[in-house]
Amino acid sequence: MTERKPPGTSFETWVDGQISRGLARGDFDDLPGAGRPLPGLDREETAYDWAVAKARREGVDTAAMLPPGLVLRRERDQLPARAALLGSEAAVRALAEDFNARVEAFWRRPQESRWAPVPGLADVDALVAHWRTTRPPPPPAPAEVPAPPARRRRWWRRRDG
Repeated sequence: MTERKPPGTSFETWVDGQISRGLARGDFDDLPGAGRPLPGLDREETAYDWAVAKARREGVDTAAMLPPGLVLRRERDQLPARAALLGSEAAVRALAEDFNARVEAFWRRPQESRWAPVPGLADVDALVAHWRTTRPPPPPAPAEVPAPPARRRRWWRRRDG
């Protein structure tokens, strides 16, 4: 299929001629899936559904396809799970304050649409309280094991040297 469309011939006529010549040569015989219906013809699929399905097949994170406001809302919903992995109250507060700073920066930017979703701030104190109640209790302090008494060395092995 390296030949070019001759001038003066309509595109449809030229393509139909290519197809009929291919049928005559048998190029379309024994194709995989021949004689079976095409999958997915019975359901209605929007362009968004197609794009999401394609991204999932390609292994792309579909969260990257969301508008910035929804990304921030989704991140706010995931804050308690992220805070549960942290080890100190200061780290939880820093996580929430960083999120709030990014939301405030989002508010200051002009939006592409007046219907763009607007994320809300995270409640820092509520997140810290939730972290305190859900974190496991600290492990008990290990009991001090007395050190074994020092062995006396024989007098003939005391020499350094």
